[in-house]
Amino acid sequence: MKSIHWLLAAFLATTLLAGPVYAAKSAGTVLDDNTINATIKADLIGNKTTKAHRINVETYKGIVQLSGFVATQAEKDEAGKVANAVEGVKEVRNSIALGPDTPFGQKLDDSVTTGKVKAALIDAKDVKSGNINVETRAGVVQLSGFVPSTAMRDKAGVVAASVDGVKQIDNVLQIKSD
Repeated sequence: MKSIHWLLAAFLATTLLAGPVYAAKSAGTVLDDNTINATIKADLIGNKTTKAHRINVETYKGIVQLSGFVATQAEKDEAGKVANAVEGVKEVRNSIALGPDTPFGQKLDDSVTTGKVKAALIDAKDVKSGNINVETRAGVVQLSGFVPSTAMRDKAGVVAASVDGVKQIDNVLQIKSD
């Protein structure tokens, strides 16, 4: 239990330093969203059904997006239940994709592809890459997080699709509501 509290404290400290990414939100909202993120991640770690290292959690004004790749529908559903149970969560958008475990060689290829996509997004004009999570499983690239506009979401998808090694795009980017 102490390790979960340390993880929670470390996560909060790290995310609070990411202030520029959250410039459109008040300090209280950032703190609330970061607390929600950290609580959900800690609860996912403590849950026997979910593999927390495969699940990304993003929160914007109490709206939680879960993303990443898991092996079963049961794990995806359980992650949604865990997130919904956290105080302060207004809505959960469960964008977790299903995908089997991949062999070591494929994981290396996927890591390279993820790096290439992240680099392309950083270089792309009119894309705030700091708002976008990139995960790759068997050549399928998932883009998740909260972006300010439909145009940015669409552009990120086009940029990612143009990267060598990308077989398919799962663009689950959410549009921020003000």
